[in-house]
Amino acid sequence: MLTLRRLGFRLEPAGAPSRPYAAVSLAENLIPEPAEDSSKDNVEDLLLKRDDVSGFMKMERRPEVRNESARPGRWFPYLDQFRAGSAVLSSYEVLEAVDPLISEVRKERFRNVVKNRSYSVCLVVEGLADLGNVSATFRSADALGFQSVHVVSCNSSKRYRENRLVSVGAEKWLDIELWDSAQECFEVLKSRGYRIATTHVSIYDMDWSCAIAIVVGNEGRGISDEALELSDLHYSIPMKGMVDSFNVSVAAGILMHHAVYDGTSRMGGHCDLTLEERQILLVEFSLRHSKSAIDIANEFGKRKVSSSIQSFD
Repeated sequence: MLTLRRLGFRLEPAGAPSRPYAAVSLAENLIPEPAEDSSKDNVEDLLLKRDDVSGFMKMERRPEVRNESARPGRWFPYLDQFRAGSAVLSSYEVLEAVDPLISEVRKERFRNVVKNRSYSVCLVVEGLADLGNVSATFRSADALGFQSVHVVSCNSSKRYRENRLVSVGAEKWLDIELWDSAQECFEVLKSRGYRIATTHVSIYDMDWSCAIAIVVGNEGRGISDEALELSDLHYSIPMKGMVDSFNVSVAAGILMHHAVYDGTSRMGGHCDLTLEERQILLVEFSLRHSKSAIDIANEFGKRKVSSSIQSFD
């Protein structure tokens, strides 16, 4: 059985060789590239270009199983594999390759974020018309430790308004998936083990111990009839004032914060990842850090293939 232990930046298999395939020289031959500007908001471009969204995800993805009877209970989307040309690298090998590129401060930030990431609750934003609200929900999801966000649009021709630059780069670090309909989105989420929660019963009465997808709807119309019909349970946020609704991004923040509080009070912490999953997500963040990280990992893969060929000969 593979055991993992903390070694500086990485969790590595016990007894694994240090820096195979000349990982140090690979990194030293490249000029470290600073992380992309985190203040830049790319939400508008991403939501109109599905390839750009999927391109954020670097590690190989788990195959979907469209069978609700085979629900996994809590979905983790990544395999312990990174495809580097003709080579397939493990998370340990990728960390060995990119370790010299990333500053100690950045590594510590990645470690702390991974320690507080969760897939037990995911956020679904349905039919939002205001890009500022979409960006704000992304920002809240990242800040509160939720990795998985789903965007369902009812009208792609009028999907979003002007960019308000409010996400401060949160979209770069999230797993964002785009859907054309609530039915398509919910079918996949249910097959992954999530119960779909839409409006109307108090959030204080919800069972947050199971995997839940919380849904927020259009600024004016709210959650669609289709989504309400397809959901498993309903929630509401108690209100004490004269108005009868929150801004959609505020509502999303309240729901996610309550989920964090509930998980922390029940289990002592928000994170639900295993040690192996933490290492894989750590690699995912490291590869998203900069284009140079991808280049180094790909070059590492070439050397691995070359070394294997030489050994075989």
